Order: sequence, then C-alpha cells, then structure tokens
Amino acid sequence: MLQSALMNVMVKAARRAGRSLKRDLGEIENLQVSLKGPANFVSLADKRAEEMLLADLTKARPGYGFIGEEGGVRIGDDKTHTWIVDPLDGTTNFLHGIPQFAISIGLQREGTLIAGVIYNPANDELYTAERGKGAFLNDQRLRVAGRRQLGDCVIACGLPHIGRGDHELSRREMTEIQNRVAGLRRFGAASLDMAFVAAGRLDGYWERNLQPWDMAAGQIIVREAGGTVSGIEGNDDALKSGNVVCGNEYIHAELVKILKPLGK
Repeated sequence: MLQSALMNVMVKAARRAGRSLKRDLGEIENLQVSLKGPANFVSLADKRAEEMLLADLTKARPGYGFIGEEGGVRIGDDKTHTWIVDPLDGTTNFLHGIPQFAISIGLQREGTLIAGVIYNPANDELYTAERGKGAFLNDQRLRVAGRRQLGDCVIACGLPHIGRGDHELSRREMTEIQNRVAGLRRFGAASLDMAFVAAGRLDGYWERNLQPWDMAAGQIIVREAGGTVSGIEGNDDALKSGNVVCGNEYIHAELVKILKPLGK
C-alpha cells in the first residue's frame, strides 16, 4: 500500500519506538520476581519511547507542537500542527507482561485530526488513517461492524480502579449495558479498544476520564472506518470532555441514549 510522506514519518517513528518497547516487555518477566518490582522500569520504558517519538517526529516535521503523556505540552513555531502522543497506552498491561498495549500518534491541523497511527509492537498490528483516505490494519482496509441491535453486539468499556474514576457511576453503566448486549469486554488500552471498533472486532466502546493522547489517533481511525465518535453527550468533542463513546452510527446512538442520562 502506498503511503503519504506524512504517514511514512508517523509509521517509521512508531515502529522504532515499538522495537524499544518490545525489548523492554521481554525484561518484565524477570522483573516480576524482584522485591522492587517492575514499576520503575516501566516508567523508564515509557519515557524512553516518548523521547524517541519526539526526536523522530521533530526531525521530520520541525516546528510542529507536541503533546505527550510524559513530557507535557511543547509549543512549536508552527502553531497550526500538533502531535498528540501516548508512548505507552496500556501501561498496567505492559507492567504485567500482558501484550495488549500500544503507541498512539495523532496529528491535529488547526484543531482537526488529520492522521493517526496506533501500533501494538507485541503482535505487529499497525492501524493507520488519514483524513479522507480510509483506515487500515497493516494493508487491509477497515470498516466498522454493521450490527444494529445491541443484543447482537460485543461492547468494550473502561473500568475505574483504585484512586481513579467514579466507581458507583461505572457500576450503574455496566449494569445497564450488560442487560442489553451479547458481551462486555475490558482490555485495558483505550487506543486499541478504538482500533478494534474500527476493525469490526468490537461493535462499540465507551470510557470516561481519558486524556487526549489516549484517543486522538483512535478518533480518526474509527471515523475513517465509517464509525461515529463523540463524548458521552453525543454531540460533544471527546478530546475536550475526556469521555468517549464510539461505534457505527446505530450502536453509537444506542450507547449514548443509555449512558447520557446516567451521568447526570
């Protein structure tokens, strides 16, 4: 598949950082048995991956702004373009040696997402999208699933954990959704949940209390696969609200109908 110069830059950066993370994943097993534990090691792996991404993306596109999970906001000379990067989405999975994590790179132009890459180095799955050009998994064109009835659907969600999120609201949401769907899943990496929706593996996904770098790339990939993405209000911007719901237009609408009143 022919890729644009921009996509080549993003993919090359993701793959190089991915090789570093895959090597680090191999060390996790050894660290699990130490008294100190692997948490500090994972933090270093995370930061090292972001430094690699920053270096590669900045070299290829000098002046672009950069928002990263580890390094925060860097203002560039080019005020129209901003990279939104998560060097390791699914940190807890990575920490436990679970191969469900990803590098996520989104690019905004004047506030609009124009390109996204999500790469899981553990299984070499690469999701890409550019505005108006479709979404792909490696070289395969993606399309969201076509199911229209929640009873036929498998839906993914996020779950709050110790010290984070509204546990009571989460339980109410799960109870309502569980009673209506064929299956509910929690995989632990927001970017890959959205990529799975784009690939038709999941019919829908929702989560609250996310950051822009968790979902920037996923947002354009889902949309370019024919899906709908919003905040839980249904017409709000997920990147601004921190809450996301996505699926095909029918499942997205059904999820919003259920979830929106629960958060009031």
